[in-house]
Amino acid sequence: MVDLTQLMENEVFMAFASYTTIVLSKMMFMSTATAFCRLTRKVRHGRQYFLLRVFANPEDCASFGKGENAKKYLRTDDRVERVRRAHLNDLENIVPFLGIGLLYSLSGPDLSTAILHFRLFVGARIYHTIAYLIPLPQPNRALAFFLGYGVTLSMAYRLLRSRLYL
Repeated sequence: MVDLTQLMENEVFMAFASYTTIVLSKMMFMSTATAFCRLTRKVRHGRQYFLLRVFANPEDCASFGKGENAKKYLRTDDRVERVRRAHLNDLENIVPFLGIGLLYSLSGPDLSTAILHFRLFVGARIYHTIAYLIPLPQPNRALAFFLGYGVTLSMAYRLLRSRLYL
């Protein structure tokens, strides 16, 4: 059985917990950003701006009218989709980092090497989001993606090589 006080004294685990909190908070922010973008999207028509609510599901439109009036809110929008895709990319990359990073942090790696892994991953994910939302020209987003992916692979390789039985 794991002694939690001993776990809290493990510097590598505490570093992992800290950087995981940052990256999970960023991921939570992305779901809020998607909702905010859906509700506050503005489009320009001539000299005026109009609020353009964008919903993906019919039940989400019900509070804005009935029948055909509500259906006009059921649409896709490039900017909303961009935020949503950035969030989905977070899910695809952060979940493997959490599992592999947890096992890696508990395997007794060198503190400075572990912190380098965690910082590179978190920095890559933050930069990836910025590159996605602004948008920055490629290969910015691709480089950020592959850096984060490479960090997770590096931790997996080190874990498999040093601690697991194959």
